[in-house]
Amino acid sequence: MKMTVRSDLCRGHGRCYDLAEDFLEDDDEGFVTVRGQTVDVPADHVEDVRNAAASCPEGAITIIEA
Repeated sequence: MKMTVRSDLCRGHGRCYDLAEDFLEDDDEGFVTVRGQTVDVPADHVEDVRNAAASCPEGAITIIEA
């Protein structure tokens, strides 16, 4: 599985990195650091990333099944 975070939609609420804290991190401005990137999600973080994507109020996180 892969995920991407759209920079134009992310508003820095922080729900994603709170729910997937062992995989996602925030930058100095409170935004998730993987904005504008597509990243591989390790198998042991899939459930957390799915929960993070579901919690994003802007729908900025897209899950890509591979």
